[in-house]
Amino acid sequence: MATSSTRLTARDGDETIRNDIDTDLYLRRQKIYPREVHGRFAVLRVSAVFALLGLYYCAPWITWNQRQALLFDLPARKFHIFGLTFWPQDFFFLAALLIIAALALFFFTALAGRLWCGFACPQTVWTEVFLWIERRIEGDRPQQMRLSKAPWSLKKLGIKTAKHGIWIIFSLWTGFTFVGYFTPTVELATKIAALSTGPWETFWVLFYGFATYGNAGWLREQVCIYMCPYARFQSAMFDSDTLIISYDSKRGEPRGGRRRNIDPRTVGLGDCISCKLCVQACPTGIDIRDGLQYQCIGCAACIDACDEVMQKMQYPKGLIRYTTENALAGLQSRVLRPRVIVYGLALIVLLSVVVIGISQRIPVDIDVIRDRNSLYRETSDGYVENVYTLKILNKDHLDHYYDITVSGLDGMQILYERDPVVGSGIVADLPVRLRIRRDHANLQNADVVFQIVARDNPSVKAIATARFIAPVTEFTQ
Repeated sequence: MATSSTRLTARDGDETIRNDIDTDLYLRRQKIYPREVHGRFAVLRVSAVFALLGLYYCAPWITWNQRQALLFDLPARKFHIFGLTFWPQDFFFLAALLIIAALALFFFTALAGRLWCGFACPQTVWTEVFLWIERRIEGDRPQQMRLSKAPWSLKKLGIKTAKHGIWIIFSLWTGFTFVGYFTPTVELATKIAALSTGPWETFWVLFYGFATYGNAGWLREQVCIYMCPYARFQSAMFDSDTLIISYDSKRGEPRGGRRRNIDPRTVGLGDCISCKLCVQACPTGIDIRDGLQYQCIGCAACIDACDEVMQKMQYPKGLIRYTTENALAGLQSRVLRPRVIVYGLALIVLLSVVVIGISQRIPVDIDVIRDRNSLYRETSDGYVENVYTLKILNKDHLDHYYDITVSGLDGMQILYERDPVVGSGIVADLPVRLRIRRDHANLQNADVVFQIVARDNPSVKAIATARFIAPVTEFTQ
């Protein structure tokens, strides 16, 4: 009977566990009200917000050489970045930058965990702004919680309306700024003022405005926990020497309240007073004292909250700190280790290659297209001609007059009807004819090389190869 009773109890326990799991899976989301904290990491976060959002919102208004400094002109397939203009032919620079971004993510993650998520991720940066607006209008964490639980009234409706109104205005400004990178900002502002924006411009302003409002205002930590894939595979980049935000359980346990200025060891306690300010400060609502969790975005708000408490208790700071798993275990920790060094060297090499490539980039390109209507033609005055179209792409910020020469067959002449002047950022089509006397001793099918050189700057030049086709009768002699 005792055995049966024990089995029954076990089955009841299993059923309870299953019910708990079901409850957790279908539990309604509880809104998190992060406590505002102050400290060195809060200063770093705010500085990152000002720097990144300042760059984002101000860059489209900067002019360079009488045009917008940063403009990605998709219809014209031109990408202006200050004094440089990139074309689809420069796609490998974009590929290199994407590789550099991936390597940078690996490097900083191996070095200091989710450093990107906590200080530079757009979701984190915009959420910080939305939280700041919310605190200025609704008050601090306790005031926000009381307002949320209070019954609806004209005062509550006014506060909520003001908050969401400012959120929406800020979100629309974000969408407008984003579109301003693809449509000249001044032109876009004029169109919006006149209510004459095109359908795609209107769509993307509203789409990115809605995305900002939804992600930073409503979803917040759910984007980091459920939608961002980085939270799932970040552990593959960690090792025992990765700097992560950790709670020093050896120093903090056992937890418990006590009076200020009391030595915790005399009452059998650790340094943690169980105030839970670290939990209240966490934007994802986790308890860092439970160990490293994938929900932690590495913002270090818990460090600032705990350090402030430790200072008030006159205990050493650092109960929660950036440290490594090996350091917590009392083992030797190496921040600079092979993987970090390899990632760092790869970043330096790739960045150097891109910088050198851009600095040495030839600001002109040429493409040769043969006339498809005929392979060659024979003139009445005894010449064999091939007709081509030269597509000259001027990537420079200046207009250029080009001299064109051709080599490959002795005695070959090049003829064109207009001066090869190409404006900045323009692709010009220039029809040319190559001709050689039909009775020339070297007449044969041969590769010819076109070369264009800017008259005002001989270093601006480019070459392209084409095929000159001669009559078969002459080729077989």
